[in-house]
Amino acid sequence: MKKKIIIIGAGPGGLTSGMLLASRGYDVTILEKSSVVGGRNAPIQAGGYTFDTGPTFLHQKFTLDEVFAETGRRPEDYMDFVKLDPMTTLTWGDVSLETSCDEQSMMQNIEKAFPGESANYQRFMQDHALKLKKIFPCLLNSYHKLSKFLSGYSIKALPYVATSKSVMDVLSEYFVDERLKLAFTFQAKYLGMSPWNCPALFSILSYIEYAHGIYHVQGGLSNISAGMAKVFEEEGGTLRLNAEVQEIHYQGKTASHVTLSTGEVIECDDLIVNADYAQARHMIFGERNESREEQLEKKYSCSTFMLYLGLDTIYNDEPHHHVLFAEDYHKNLKDIQNEQVVSDDMSIYIRNSSVTDPTVAPEGHSQLYILVPTINLRNGHDWDATVAEYREKVLDRIIEKTGMKDLREHITEERIITPKTWEQQDIFLGATFNLAHTLDQMLYLRPRNKMQGFENVYLVGGGTHPGSGLPTIYESARISSNLICESYGKSRKRVDFATEILEQAAS
Repeated sequence: MKKKIIIIGAGPGGLTSGMLLASRGYDVTILEKSSVVGGRNAPIQAGGYTFDTGPTFLHQKFTLDEVFAETGRRPEDYMDFVKLDPMTTLTWGDVSLETSCDEQSMMQNIEKAFPGESANYQRFMQDHALKLKKIFPCLLNSYHKLSKFLSGYSIKALPYVATSKSVMDVLSEYFVDERLKLAFTFQAKYLGMSPWNCPALFSILSYIEYAHGIYHVQGGLSNISAGMAKVFEEEGGTLRLNAEVQEIHYQGKTASHVTLSTGEVIECDDLIVNADYAQARHMIFGERNESREEQLEKKYSCSTFMLYLGLDTIYNDEPHHHVLFAEDYHKNLKDIQNEQVVSDDMSIYIRNSSVTDPTVAPEGHSQLYILVPTINLRNGHDWDATVAEYREKVLDRIIEKTGMKDLREHITEERIITPKTWEQQDIFLGATFNLAHTLDQMLYLRPRNKMQGFENVYLVGGGTHPGSGLPTIYESARISSNLICESYGKSRKRVDFATEILEQAAS
């Protein structure tokens, strides 16, 4: 008889695990409380406009290729990718840099904006090709046992991991101009951290983008989740929407069944939890819940203030991706890190995907996705009282710093998500990027893929190893899926495209 696996949550991690395990012959049911798949990778429909809730582009695409290949498929058969080049426009005051994954174009753009720095860029890229090659195997390993640290590749990566340096410290070894350093450190925002506090190993994030490019998915990044759900069902998996898990039940250390909010009982042989880790840990683990106070002892990422705007025009001269840095970026991030002050001098990320993708808005219309990193709710900022004023400040800054001078006149649809909204969507403290990626919350010290103290409960998503960001979440799902197979004596050989890609880049 097939082993029965329940997956709580149809976010990217839950869907990836579902795909893999269903294709391997398990009886898999995904229980999703929402009416749509994707979690933070779900679509938002507003009038005739389609927005991505969270992730807006895909980097490290080879990881997605690998997990699809493990089911005998290609993601291109389920979604339409567009490699973006130029990638992102970065703006500091009156200086802008257009980033590219083409080395010659990037060198030219750097020389134009920051004369004399292109050779530093080349040195950074060469050094980080080797750094990524050394670190990458550590991101694929499970750390449910301390002995996993004793592998040869863990020892080789140790100098990059066991250091008190920050990402900004690393970039200071390459670049002179503070603004250019930020062009190679702002990717720390994917972890919800400041580059002045983010561990040095994460300088690989900007390298991955500049070496291997970033991708848009036509119709939105949410189509990755939709494609995964289709594969899952093609492999015989059962997807149940509007099915909220209320409690996990046990026999000893073994999860035996779950109850839904309707009272329905569903039994399982193994359980995968794809809910927000800290929220789930004190809400649905039943007699084995930890307290909210215990979760507050951990460190969390920042939150985000989101604006989703449907427009009756298209700003064709504006870039697909645009980052407007705060005037005092360091202070802005320090405010966020201290979790007390909502900065008026904010940094803003704008995605104007309609210049690439005509499917996300009615003809002649467009949509803007606007993200502002801000404090989480640890200290209880009153967003209900300040949301309207903050919206105006964000719009004022965009109008001042971009060519969208008449933006307010063209807004026809609007949705807002504040940190409080994120918390209402069961994201602990509204910390959009989950647990912080500090050295004491990484690898073995992060909640493990196979949960400690449980016989058959596994984690996937940004709250477990390897961490947040779509590719690492996919990897968390593959690690947990493989651990389940190993528990039944069925070791799985990974599909591996990454090794050859990284070897070529480092040669």
